[in-house]
Amino acid sequence: MKATMIVEKDFKIAEIDKRVYGSFIEHLGRAVYGGIYEPDHPEADEHGFRRDVINFVNELQVPLVRYPGGNFVSGYNWEDGVGPKSKRPKKLELAWRALETNEIGTNEFMEWAKRAGTDVNMAVNLGTRGIDAARNLVEYCNHPGGSFYSDLRISHGVKDPYNIKTWCLGNEMDGPWQIGHKTAHEYGRLAAETAKAMKWVDPTIELVACGSSHRNMPTFAEWEATVLDHTYEHVEFISLHQYYGNRDNDLQNYLAQTMEMDDFIRSVISIADYIKAKKRSKKHIHLAFDEWNVWYHSNEQDKKLEPWTVAPPQLEDIYNFEDALLVGGMLITMLKHADRLKIACLAQLVNVIAPIMTEQNGSAWKQTIYYPFMHASVYGRGIALHPIVSSPKYDSKDFTDVPVLESMAVYNEEQDQLTIFALNREVREPLQLECDIRNFEGYEVAEHIVLENRGNVKQSNSAGSTPVKPHSNGDASIDGGTVTASLPALSWNVIRLQKRGERG
Repeated sequence: MKATMIVEKDFKIAEIDKRVYGSFIEHLGRAVYGGIYEPDHPEADEHGFRRDVINFVNELQVPLVRYPGGNFVSGYNWEDGVGPKSKRPKKLELAWRALETNEIGTNEFMEWAKRAGTDVNMAVNLGTRGIDAARNLVEYCNHPGGSFYSDLRISHGVKDPYNIKTWCLGNEMDGPWQIGHKTAHEYGRLAAETAKAMKWVDPTIELVACGSSHRNMPTFAEWEATVLDHTYEHVEFISLHQYYGNRDNDLQNYLAQTMEMDDFIRSVISIADYIKAKKRSKKHIHLAFDEWNVWYHSNEQDKKLEPWTVAPPQLEDIYNFEDALLVGGMLITMLKHADRLKIACLAQLVNVIAPIMTEQNGSAWKQTIYYPFMHASVYGRGIALHPIVSSPKYDSKDFTDVPVLESMAVYNEEQDQLTIFALNREVREPLQLECDIRNFEGYEVAEHIVLENRGNVKQSNSAGSTPVKPHSNGDASIDGGTVTASLPALSWNVIRLQKRGERG
């Protein structure tokens, strides 16, 4: 089986915004308490943050983390999480039926983010609250001093403002499960007025309006159009959320779900451009895919949890090899839209549907999905190039003409590097790839990374064992401007090319 690919320097999609390699931490399950924060752990620093977790996050080079939710934010009073910890209230957290201690709040999380080398995408509560609480939080976080809330921050020991630049106007407000669920008109009006007030406090911030909770919502498309009709001139982004799962145990159909993701992205771009035309605007609305991942393994277990406990083990999906392949395909899909998709947040980062898992008082370890996410984040910086691909195709239960090869190329001009990401969906045999890169004269193969798992697509990792991990023994080579490689059956591949005489 053979596929061909042409990569040209001039076939540019756009410069990749590093924020597409963002992630998400919500006050949910063990993401915060027992995840990033465990003060009694041997690896805890002076603030109680686990150094082993921070090291794993640093390896991922996560540039942006969405916080504090998620469904959690729609019932959250940010004032509960600042000031002396001894005075912070314990509250019933209605979204996930847990007890929130508020031991970690805005200032603690900003300290963690600094140590993890990441910026914060802060969400405001537009469920139970609104304009006043949102503008006050911006003042608390971003105003230098001399006002009530900025001076309150200073009194809490934080002299310099955080200058948080990216903010979410609520979360999934179209969902009946959401605290303060609203119609599109109700949310759109509130989001527009909140956006105005927030930007009056700090005109430099960028805002994300809530799109649909997922594309199968009955109000999808109409919701986006209505919300953007209200907010278009006040926001920079509309959000997308989508999770996938292999509940039918149909591998080829599962790996084809990136085609649905691609169509979802295209649909939201079309809706945004319709409102642009309707308003005769010159402004582009960009996309923030601020929740995406595989999520289905933990659904039954979560039904058995005892409510109103602190940090119960919720949404702890243990990912397998086939999940890693889909995550790789989803990353490729998002990079194809680098001209409009500028933010994405893998949901979530630690313990909760996450690439990083921890044991209480024990080790931290990498799930299977950690690896494609790391590869994309580390090697996928630069210009997204549009590859011309010819691939065998197959049909599955829900999709037709699914390409066996899913691929993307990223050119880092500054470092003279070209990276080819390639997913082979073929179950039984390797795919012979020929890639024409004659425009990249003087390049050589620096590395061919392969994530494969012969014979057991359900294999997962654990605290004591990592059977699913990549190797650098791929056989990619270059001759006369053509890269050839054998991509193993069911494999994620990263072919890194470097101009001779340069090393990155």
